[in-house]
Order: sequence, then structure tokens, then C-alpha cells
Amino acid sequence: MPITELYPFPSHPFKVRSDESMQATIESIKAYGVLVPAIVRPRKEGGYEIIAGHRRKYACEQAGLKTIPVIVRDLDDNEATIIMVDSNLQRENILPSERAQAYKMKLEAIKRQGERGDLTSCQVGTRSRSDEKIAEGTSESARTVQRYIRLTELIPAFQELVDDRKMGLTPAYEISFLKPKEQELLMVTIESEQAIPSLSQAQRLKKLSQEGKLNEDNMLNIMSETKKDVERIMLSGEVIRKYFPRSYSPKRIEEIILKLIETWYKKRQQEHSR
Repeated sequence: MPITELYPFPSHPFKVRSDESMQATIESIKAYGVLVPAIVRPRKEGGYEIIAGHRRKYACEQAGLKTIPVIVRDLDDNEATIIMVDSNLQRENILPSERAQAYKMKLEAIKRQGERGDLTSCQVGTRSRSDEKIAEGTSESARTVQRYIRLTELIPAFQELVDDRKMGLTPAYEISFLKPKEQELLMVTIESEQAIPSLSQAQRLKKLSQEGKLNEDNMLNIMSETKKDVERIMLSGEVIRKYFPRSYSPKRIEEIILKLIETWYKKRQQEHSR
């Protein structure tokens, strides 16, 4: 099918990045063509809507191809949404904000199909059929799915902190219960204090918000506290990945890094003992 006939899925939550993985896909398509067809469905306005294959379409364009193999399926909106989410969640390097929006879209599609469940009402408790269904086929628990969906309640600045791994998922979950105006005020406080809320601080901020007592003064009091959390050093996957074969799993990479650090530490200890 001509690439010009294909249109993106509405509100597609996954960004198409021109990164190292995409470059590898482009080179593979140049050499072997598209091995897995995209999945599309007819559009009322004409042309076809991509259900699965946004990255392949982009790679084909960059490779100079004019057509792409596709499978045309007659899907309703809910079926299309579920397939779109499931086909993308298997990829590596998905940002937390992308995963959050994808889970929410799938939840809404399942609820429209008649499934019951409210993932955003509580963090702990009886799991509904919906959160279990979303967690199926992923490495996430139903509780983690709940936390991710709450990220969609964060203002963009906080979503960016989570995407950049400057804020953990659990503190972000607590902050998501703050009103948008409170979140904006908290972001100003974070920038002035150069401090990210710990889980304990986030929980206290949430409690004050629910009691209607959260204001600039107690925000500042909480965020100006000396953190007792152990300092963490974060390395992005993109920085580390280039040193390892693409077939290595994250767990394998972690094991190798820890062994290298241990070897370095022992060598350093020997040098100091001379």
C-alpha cells in the first residue's frame, strides 16, 4: 500500500524517535524490506489508519520506500485501541508517560466493551477484572498499572520529571492527587529548593491537599527539609545500551555492570593496600 495512504492512530501515545534503534530498523528495511506487515483499518475520511506500524512507516519513509506491506482489518474503535496498545507495549525504552497514557486508553476501551473496574480510585485493594486484563502479557502487576494510569493526572512538568527518571513512580502517584494549581505551585517550589519530593514528602503533601490545607508555606516547609534518602546515581538506558549487544536483556546488563564495579573496587582496594 502507498505510504501516503496511511494516517496515524488518533491520540497515539507512543512517540516515534529517530534514535539508535530506529536507525537499525531503517538499515534492516533497506537490506531486507519490511518483514512484519503493519496493521491498518479503513478511515471514513479515506485512506487507512495505522493500528500497529507507526515506526515501520517512518523507517520506510527514511529508507526511501514508497509502499509498505499491510494487513487491513475491520476493527471498531475499542478493538483498534487495544491492539494498538498491546503491539507497542512489547517495545523497550517506552517512557513512563507513554505507558501511562497507553494503559489509560486500553482501560477506557475495555470499560466501553462492558468490563468493570476503576483503576484510579485506589492504589491498594481488590483488583478488578480490568486491571488484571491490562497487566496480562506485561511484566507489570495490576497495582503498578494503577500507578501508571494516575500519571495521566500529572501536569506535563511532573510527567517530564518521571520520564527523565528524576522522580520515582510511587512519589509521582501520590503527587497526582494534588490539584493542577497545587502541582504548578509545587513545581515552582521544587525549582527554588532544587529538591524532588521523597515518598514521605509526597504523601504528606497529598494529605494536606485532601484536607484543604496545602498552601505555599507548608509546601516550602516540607520541601526545604533535609532529605534522609540515600543519594542515587541514575544512568539512562540510551547511555548504557551502546556498550552492549542488542540481544542482552536489562537484567543481563545489570549483572555485567555490577561485576565490573566489583572488579574495579577490588583493584582499587589492592592499590590502596600497597
